[in-house]
Amino acid sequence: MNYTEAGREKQWCAIQTRYQHEQLTNQILDNKGFETFFPTFARIRQWKDRKKKIWEALFPGYLFVADIAERRVQVVTTPGVCSIVCFANLPALIPNHEIESIRRAVSSAYPVEPHAYMKRGDRVRVKEGPLSGIEGVLIRKGSSTRLILSIEMLGRAAAVEIDSGCVERISPEAAMRDQTIGLSANLHAQIASY
Repeated sequence: MNYTEAGREKQWCAIQTRYQHEQLTNQILDNKGFETFFPTFARIRQWKDRKKKIWEALFPGYLFVADIAERRVQVVTTPGVCSIVCFANLPALIPNHEIESIRRAVSSAYPVEPHAYMKRGDRVRVKEGPLSGIEGVLIRKGSSTRLILSIEMLGRAAAVEIDSGCVERISPEAAMRDQTIGLSANLHAQIASY
């Protein structure tokens, strides 16, 4: 658990930074006495003549700062800071368990990399493997991820267990467009059969 000297949990906030200024901004905030968290991951970059391991921001354009309530002006006037992520003009607090989960993941021996944010109920498309191209709704059941495939006309569905890294979220606009195209094609097929 993350606790301050007074015994209460730290209040973490996200700071939006200028493009590729996360590390510099992190150093400046650290020098000002703020507790920061700048998660990174290793990536192998390939050039024509060599390969090199480089460290990149896990959340490009963002870093995390604890307990900024009375020092907001010091944060927003820091070079490289665009803004504090806020809701209703108050810094949006990030639950400590989310920060701790990310901290543990990046400090573990397991490879960590950015991934598109997906939540239960998102419409997704499988992008690789034997189910490539199939669309459905993403759900989680216990520790597994499942793709719900439905036959809407029958009001029936089936679930298939799938690696969440194999799917990509379909934007609501694309899903709506695909449905419209599908309905249009279905209508044309029905008209043609008469």
